[in-house]
Amino acid sequence: MNSPVTVTHPSAEMTTPVAPARGPIRVMLIDDERLARQGLRELLKEFSDVEIVGEADTASSAVAQIPALSPDVIFLDIRLPGGDGFSVLESLDRVPLVVFVTAYSDYATQAFDVEAIDYLLKPVRRSRLEETLRRLRAEIGSDDQPPYALSDRICLRTPERTIIAPLSNLISLKAEGDFTRVSVAELSPLLICQTLGIYERTLPSPPFLRIDRSIILNLNRLSSVEISPSRGARVFMEGAEEPIPVGRTGLRRLRAALPQHLSGIPETES
Repeated sequence: MNSPVTVTHPSAEMTTPVAPARGPIRVMLIDDERLARQGLRELLKEFSDVEIVGEADTASSAVAQIPALSPDVIFLDIRLPGGDGFSVLESLDRVPLVVFVTAYSDYATQAFDVEAIDYLLKPVRRSRLEETLRRLRAEIGSDDQPPYALSDRICLRTPERTIIAPLSNLISLKAEGDFTRVSVAELSPLLICQTLGIYERTLPSPPFLRIDRSIILNLNRLSSVEISPSRGARVFMEGAEEPIPVGRTGLRRLRAALPQHLSGIPETES
């Protein structure tokens, strides 16, 4: 495999591809209250750069529609028939940007644990929605390059240095708040000032797969999966010194992505 290149001049300007001008922000509304959806719809119609592409009123209908509609962002209620907002996110292979809209304030910490862009309390005020849209524009605008191809090299900046490495050298990416810990072959893990969601939208899939809220794996480097009663499920990655713990959701997504290899792997009990 190609070795990474280290650039020890963090102040130097580096050229990045310029993304084409994007269209409106594609929004999906998910709430079991018809009047709540109607009120939010009317507020959003006042913003010319927002397009409402769909609505859902249950957890199951949301999970079914999101992959087909491919919204940039979902405005998501916490409590839904057939589940809740968090179960909807766990059921998705690719998670859009998320804005929670709820009547309950006690889920805020949990919402930001899943990297929600914002947490709105009902009834939503126009001034508060404007702030949310500013955050969404900034987040979407931070994708200042088109999606990568598998043959590309990636630029990984830390405060001390810049690493330029082939995508094939990336082993795993782990969310740490607003940062991402990137594991690269032949290097110590790098803490990068970008969210995991940005990498999810720009890395090619396959082979990169977000297996849960905080981990993306390069499936081309997956060497084995171990399940034991004491340790649960762990995946071993080529080039990584330590195995990576995997929960039930992650194991399910791995089996779906690699059925020919992992179809016989049982569910964990944890």
